[in-house]
Amino acid sequence: MASNRFGNLFCITTWGESHGRAIGVVIDGCPAGLEISEEAINAELAARRPGHSPYTSPRKEEDHAEIYSGILDGKTTGTPLSIIIFNRDAQSNASVKGVLQPGHAHFTYLQKYGLFDERGSGRASARETACRVAAGAVAKALLRTAGIEVLAFIQEMGGIAIEDSPLEILRSNVQSSPLFCPDSTKTSEMIQLLEKVRAEGDSLGGIVELRVTGIPAGLGDPIYEKLEANLAKAMLSINASKGFEIGSGFEAARMRGSSHNDLFALEEGRVVTRTNHAGGVLAGISTGMPLVARVAFKPPSSIRQPQATLTREGQPTQLELSKEARHDPCVAIRAVPVVEAMTALVLADAWLMTRSSKLAE
Repeated sequence: MASNRFGNLFCITTWGESHGRAIGVVIDGCPAGLEISEEAINAELAARRPGHSPYTSPRKEEDHAEIYSGILDGKTTGTPLSIIIFNRDAQSNASVKGVLQPGHAHFTYLQKYGLFDERGSGRASARETACRVAAGAVAKALLRTAGIEVLAFIQEMGGIAIEDSPLEILRSNVQSSPLFCPDSTKTSEMIQLLEKVRAEGDSLGGIVELRVTGIPAGLGDPIYEKLEANLAKAMLSINASKGFEIGSGFEAARMRGSSHNDLFALEEGRVVTRTNHAGGVLAGISTGMPLVARVAFKPPSSIRQPQATLTREGQPTQLELSKEARHDPCVAIRAVPVVEAMTALVLADAWLMTRSSKLAE
């Protein structure tokens, strides 16, 4: 499996399996002199770890990151930054052994590799995203030196959607909700639906919205390294993601050019656009307007309802997870910090690449 690396200049390589001894990430290309600490990384991981909410998997992982290299006196040295997270609560589910789980990686991994780690799905498990969040904490610290801030939140769950709100309101409310939804009324509705669906042994999908401010104009490269293309690849690499849109997204297909075009204006000596249907990107390059995008996540495939399927040998069988099985009723909840992390990784990479694309003015 050779697809464990992401990025160009600011790049990461993740390693480890869901039920192995540990997971981790190596970050290469981070500039020297960046202040970062294990505490800052673990603060990001706390939002993603299982068991932190009654609406996530009950697996009890501390997700405590340790920095093994690349740090001296609290600052990066410019050498590879290595971070490790030990697994503490791995429990294999015997009820899925030898069975092709509907909606899971089991079948396709067998077709490609001839084997599949049934102990929590190995590399296919969302456990791997903890590595991304750890790396994202470093990328966020780098972006903050340039005044770039990344924010993500639950925009929709099970068909319950929040209304569009000014960024200031979103930022002030987003951390107060256990679901990372900045609308308390909608949060209550989502929780009621989540509890109902979970009691039925089912699961829910959701949409995570992304807002990024402070992005200067000029990030991203034309043709094959377009900013939105790299964001799309980053988001669709997250477990259970099924769709990505930026700005008006698919709604743009229902609009006319006269309404979709973002008209330019001068505001306090700075070129801005009166609207932001493009989502902050034109021709693959940032405009300087806020970056706005959304990621759709399917309902988790692991549900308690009986499902007709096949054994590895192709014999009809019925899959029914044991009562001890531990799964998220809606992965979009824990996907919020992962979306932020992948965004930060893309932007950190684009920022470093842009710095090398022309002489300083």
